[in-house]
Amino acid sequence: MNARSIARFGLAFNACFERYMFVFIPASLVSGFLLSPFLFDLTFLVPFLFAYLTFVMAMGCGWEQMKSAFRTPAPLALTFALAHVAAPWIAYETGVLLFGPNSPYVVGLVLFTAIPLGVSSVIWVSMSGGGVPLTLALIVLDSALSPFVVPAIVSFYFGTDIAFDRIGVMKDLLLIVVAPTAFGVLVNELSKGRAKPWSAPVTAPTSKLVFAAVVMINAAAIAPHVLALKRDMLLLVPVVIVLVAVCYALGFVGALPLKNAQHTIALTYSSGMRNISLGIVIALGHFGPHAAVPVVMSILIQQPMATLHHWLLERYMRRKRIRPSGGVPSAAIRE
Repeated sequence: MNARSIARFGLAFNACFERYMFVFIPASLVSGFLLSPFLFDLTFLVPFLFAYLTFVMAMGCGWEQMKSAFRTPAPLALTFALAHVAAPWIAYETGVLLFGPNSPYVVGLVLFTAIPLGVSSVIWVSMSGGGVPLTLALIVLDSALSPFVVPAIVSFYFGTDIAFDRIGVMKDLLLIVVAPTAFGVLVNELSKGRAKPWSAPVTAPTSKLVFAAVVMINAAAIAPHVLALKRDMLLLVPVVIVLVAVCYALGFVGALPLKNAQHTIALTYSSGMRNISLGIVIALGHFGPHAAVPVVMSILIQQPMATLHHWLLERYMRRKRIRPSGGVPSAAIRE
């Protein structure tokens, strides 16, 4: 195969993976459970793999996009409030009501809402005709703030009730999120935006494979603990399903006052999708396997929920006669 054929294959593979991500990612999770004895010892690779994922994502965001996002701070502030203020409160209150204040599952539910926004939300925003530059800026900024946001949220809700290495969490987030994010944005700037499309035939498919590998290895690490908690899963799985759905709903309803279709789509997916792979890394490394269980379960739910929401969003837009890709002005969305 020549270079052009390899490039075409890489882009075609990436497009296929993105289209069927709601199948591939849960399949990777199940594969990790089944292959746990063989993958368990590979957990040391996860931080490096995740750093590569973050770098590839950040190459798509330049300084101009960041400045553009700062010129309209309302969507940024609103997304942060919905994702990291409203959602953690709902997660905590629900978890305490169902599992009690001392349950590690409550920590896991809150941690799911504290981790940064999900990179894969860009794919869904693009398919739905939303504001991709805004979404990229939201992800980059939220990732950069994560060393402060994640420990602050956990400390706020649990205080001294749980012991965790706050500095260690911050260091891990700096190394596997902030540093590769900054490097990716720098590469974008130095290449004047050409690095991402130029490298896409290689970086796009390999980043998807790395994403699947991270999910598989983390699933393998937690598999023995999940199998020992079969009875708890009967309650925990429905709770996680509802929490993920609530995060999507918060983004959609909260964005309606902006009356801008592209912003509504961007905020809905951004607040609904979280960086699950990072959440598992942090949960396993600092809070224990029981706290990681709700985060792991969300992998099975987040992508299928995005598919359902995409269908609902399209129906809503058609009913309201809204064209999101057209940059709908201020009269776009209203109940």
